[in-house]
Amino acid sequence: MCASSSRSSSANNRPDEAYDRTSTLHSEGKTSRHAFSSGDASFAASSSGASGLTLVATPIGNLGDFSLRGAQALAEADLLLCEDTRMTARLLSDRNISTRTEALHEHNERQRVPVLIERMQNGTRMALVSDAGMPLMSDPGFRLVQAVIEADLPLTVVPGPNAALTALVLSGLPPHPFMFIGFPPPRSAARKEAFARLRAAERAGLSATLIWHEAPHRLAETLADMRDVFGAERACAVARELTKRFEEVRRGSVGTLAAFYAETPPRGEITLLLGPPDAEESSEDDLDTTLRSLLSTHSVKDAAALAATAIGLPRRTVYARALELAAELKNSAN
Repeated sequence: MCASSSRSSSANNRPDEAYDRTSTLHSEGKTSRHAFSSGDASFAASSSGASGLTLVATPIGNLGDFSLRGAQALAEADLLLCEDTRMTARLLSDRNISTRTEALHEHNERQRVPVLIERMQNGTRMALVSDAGMPLMSDPGFRLVQAVIEADLPLTVVPGPNAALTALVLSGLPPHPFMFIGFPPPRSAARKEAFARLRAAERAGLSATLIWHEAPHRLAETLADMRDVFGAERACAVARELTKRFEEVRRGSVGTLAAFYAETPPRGEITLLLGPPDAEESSEDDLDTTLRSLLSTHSVKDAAALAATAIGLPRRTVYARALELAAELKNSAN
């Protein structure tokens, strides 16, 4: 399968900016924090003055994608919880919003939740944003949402941009069913184990487009691990810099994309997609491919156990094949 790519651009941004700026949707001249109309019936749930929590999606790259309803939710909150207050400050400045911000991230969420719930119970209206996209999706906030529900406090959402769904509809891969998995493990051995579990689910009947986010400096290694576990011919897509000037979606087989990015280090935010398996994939080929990959980082016993789970074959059979392959690898090394 040959790799292909598509690019789209807008004229008014630089590639190193976290956000593109779309001037027609900026709020220049609006100086009041409460400049948004509270009479909009579509926003009645969160503009009624009730305490509680509003989840607000933010742009994944282009400030023009931030909705008026999202801006109103942030402006009318008493407190804005941010993954990184410095990142959110740029968005607030663009919309002339002066709501007070506090950090809520993976390192402090567990400790902060009880205090935040108490403040909401005492009447504080809060909004939650991540650095980009929909809160909770590979971002903090899940513990807080659970606590809000358990406390029977008002909870609503202002939907908006999402990198995984944007990449999915651009990828050319089957859009449903799909499974969003988040970030793969950063180390190769753990990443291959995670991929082996997914391959086992496919052997048990899972047929879905799989979606991950990935750091650009790990993309080539991750694609190489995917090739080893899922096979080189699986359809794949790499989406980067979505909604920005240098937006690009590169499509091809896993093997083709692994080779390309090994020679061409990417930049920017990455979303990685893997198409569902073909029905006629060979279990024998799957077994050898999986075993060869696992034997590079595991003992024969551990590699056989993981491969047996992934392929769905008896452990004794897989162990015997693992011994054969291990001997072949040892002889070839000598």
